[in-house]
Parts: sequence; C-alpha cells; structure tokens
Amino acid sequence: MTLRLILAVLTLALTAITAGAQTPTMKPGLWEHSFTMKSQSGQMEQGMAELQKQLAAMPPEKRKQMEQMMAQSGVAMGAKVNVVKVCITPEDAARMEVPKYNDQCKQEVTQRSASTLKFKFTCTGQPPTSGEGEVTFNGPTAYTSKSVVNTRVDGKPERMTMDQAGKWLAADCGAVKPIKR
Repeated sequence: MTLRLILAVLTLALTAITAGAQTPTMKPGLWEHSFTMKSQSGQMEQGMAELQKQLAAMPPEKRKQMEQMMAQSGVAMGAKVNVVKVCITPEDAARMEVPKYNDQCKQEVTQRSASTLKFKFTCTGQPPTSGEGEVTFNGPTAYTSKSVVNTRVDGKPERMTMDQAGKWLAADCGAVKPIKR
C-alpha cells in the first residue's frame, strides 16, 4: 500500500463532500471530517495502520513541521490519519461549496431531497477512481455519508466502502487556513 493511494482516498473523501455541500445549509468555520474505509483485500486498512505508525514514530519537531505545512494548505490532520480539519470560508458556505483539493475529480448530484444527496464521481488521477454515495445533512453543522469506491491497488481492481461524518467545530479556523482556489 502506498502513501499516494492513501492520500488519494483522503482527497476523494473530501471531494465527495463537495458534491454533498450543495444542500441548502452549511455553517462557515472549522469543520472536522472523519472517515472509515473497508476494502475487499484489506490492503487499505493495512496501509492506514502503517501510516498511523509512521506518524506516531515521527520526531515531534518533524511532525509539527508537517502539520504546519498541511494547515497552511488548508488541511489539519489529527492524531489519527482518518480525521482531518478543513476551514470553510463564509464565501464557500454561501456558495454551498467545500473547496476542491483535486481538479482531477468530477462529481455529479444524481438525486436531491431536503437533507439528502446522492452523487457519483470519477477521478482520472493515479490511481483512477470512481464510485457513488449518499450524503445526509443533519442541519447546518453535521453530516454523514456512505460511499462505494472503485479503484486499483498494485494494478488490481479494488472495491472499498467508505463511511464519513462531518461536524462543525468553531467559527474561528485558528491555524487552519482556507484552501486556496
């Protein structure tokens, strides 16, 4: 399992919310997104565990440097690799958008109700990825999402399920800078 694939899926997790963010309400400020993934082969889970070990073994000064660099680009990782924080500006909230991390991914809302969206997506990067999912907003400060992701691992097809949850933390984003467009 490569770090690149883990980061691609992390990007996908946040990109999927872009499709979901087109609902009528989203509060600006600091949001926390958490996700869990299950893969057919178990390789994704092994890769996430390995990344977690690498982060835990990193010298504190190196980890702090990495966290500062990520925060400047709009992402803050917590103690776990499956939890990230993102700053949503008032402008992004007004447009009902979460800024995209990856222009290689395209998403389409296929069904919409008052609080739920169904979507599909394709990403042309490496590895190529596609899937579909559903986002349910629980008011302007929380959501849950379920997705099925099709990708490739070590040149072989891989199907994963991903569960996500997001919650608004604060109006002030602190050290986490908004993502540059």
